[in-house]
Amino acid sequence: MLVALAVALGALREFLFVNLNYQLDHVARNTPFSYAHSRFQGWTQGIGLGGLTALKWSAAFFFILLMTSLSVIAARLLFGDHRYLRVIAFAVGAVALLALLLHSLSLELAAVKLLHALQYPVILLALVLVRPLARP
Repeated sequence: MLVALAVALGALREFLFVNLNYQLDHVARNTPFSYAHSRFQGWTQGIGLGGLTALKWSAAFFFILLMTSLSVIAARLLFGDHRYLRVIAFAVGAVALLALLLHSLSLELAAVKLLHALQYPVILLALVLVRPLARP
């Protein structure tokens, strides 16, 4: 059930970010119309480029925290205790720092892919896949 919730939240994240990117493009280039969903356009009506950018980064951090929390809960349910809390937190921090390093080296595509992996249930799914390999 937790995996289904995480996947559903990943789909919600995808919808929000696709439409947010459409709206950002519309505002940045001052195009006559936006390709964002009509309800999304109404929700972001009047928000400028800076506000939309802040919204995008805030949503990214929110989804990273959400997926990390769900991963910690999944680890607790799968393994019976919190022994992997630090490992998960370290892994998320390491991937985020690696993304920052890649960004500073102008390797944008790789940095974005790593940040996307943190915003989707990648760690949670990895936990589910490695659970059969763990000692009882």
